[in-house]
Amino acid sequence: MLLGAVGFAPAQVPNNGRWPIERIAIEGLRVYSRDQVLAVLALKPGQTAGKPEFEAARDRLVASGAFETVGYRFEPGSKREGYVLTLQVTEVQQVFPVLFDDLHVSTKDLEAALRARDPMFSPEKLAATQPVLQRYSHWIEEYLTAKGVPEKIAASVEPADPGDYRIAFRPARPLPAVAQVIFEGNKVVTQQVLWEAAWGAAIGLPYTEDAFRQVLRASVRPVYEARGRVRVSFPKIRTEEDKEVKGVNVFVTVDEGPSYEFGKIALTGETPIAPDTLLKSADVKTGDVANFDKMNEGTEKMRKSLAHAGYLDAKVSFDRKIDDEEKKVAVTVRVEPGSQYTMGTLTLAGLDLDGESEMKRIWILKEGKPYNPDYPDLFLRRVKEDGMFDNLGPTKAETKVNEKAHTVDVTLRFSPAAPGGRGPGRRGGRGRGGVKWTLP
Repeated sequence: MLLGAVGFAPAQVPNNGRWPIERIAIEGLRVYSRDQVLAVLALKPGQTAGKPEFEAARDRLVASGAFETVGYRFEPGSKREGYVLTLQVTEVQQVFPVLFDDLHVSTKDLEAALRARDPMFSPEKLAATQPVLQRYSHWIEEYLTAKGVPEKIAASVEPADPGDYRIAFRPARPLPAVAQVIFEGNKVVTQQVLWEAAWGAAIGLPYTEDAFRQVLRASVRPVYEARGRVRVSFPKIRTEEDKEVKGVNVFVTVDEGPSYEFGKIALTGETPIAPDTLLKSADVKTGDVANFDKMNEGTEKMRKSLAHAGYLDAKVSFDRKIDDEEKKVAVTVRVEPGSQYTMGTLTLAGLDLDGESEMKRIWILKEGKPYNPDYPDLFLRRVKEDGMFDNLGPTKAETKVNEKAHTVDVTLRFSPAAPGGRGPGRRGGRGRGGVKWTLP
């Protein structure tokens, strides 16, 4: 859809409405830069132009495929000696990074060639519209032909990292599937362990080296990083046709590198829990083998510690800095606690009045106190383990989070063990003096 163009000519309009462009303003840019848009626009201040030139410039922006809508208006400048051109654009929302896979040419040179064809091109953000993908596939085919490696190119949008996507340009010919993976040069980690790490993602994968290296990064590298081998690399990958099944065997040379240990581990950002206490909960210390499985587990423990203090939206992440000379990895842990949630109202369902009174008495998470998300289930488990009720069947804790007020209401549901039985109540025949109604 195109926005309508509204024209405002200066007071005196010679040359059939064509005047110098005094200034160009662009509204609505989020993804692309002003320079990219101006390169496609092919208009500049000082140039004499009128409505025909503005219409042609708008058409060039529309043809780029980067915008859902393009409109413009022009009006007299401050001195009424030229036009101020204002563009109003809405960018295509679906833009993704680009992968050039199995093309057998320099990616850097290919990107430069595409940028020369289209000033809007960026390997970090390309509009995932069919016209754009078709146009780029054609340009890549022309480039490969000029380089003596002609290929028919297929473009597709595919998952990349969890929650992300990318645009892949690959040869349109069918790719051989990975039949087997053999690691060479490994000593610290056995062939069996490496094979098990790669098997699920690699076997049956349509083979290209780029796609296979992504499997190595995602599945095999973590095996080594759990052993302090943070500089592990895979310098050579070769393939051989499998003689028994239709596919290829992939041989991976592994350079395991030296073992590293954790250097300084520090916290950044404000934290409601003392930094030393929070770091201690992670159970990761300076001098330990740089095990990043354990570091990930440690950040999750820190997040849970914050959640137990009522910070349900807390985020904990880390950055690392590798010192190759000292063979150490310094870790900076980032904490974003978010808002603290407190206990709201407690509702009990399925109890008689005595049972309800007793549960409220021993429930220690009082209204207004920091909310611990583990406490309701822990409470119900202890009630059952301590045998506080006869004929007690399934129990359930339900929560209702108020994100605006930062409170959590809890409902505890009790039910009898057998259909038709009486509802649970306090242990028969014994008063408060005969039963200890407390939780450890």
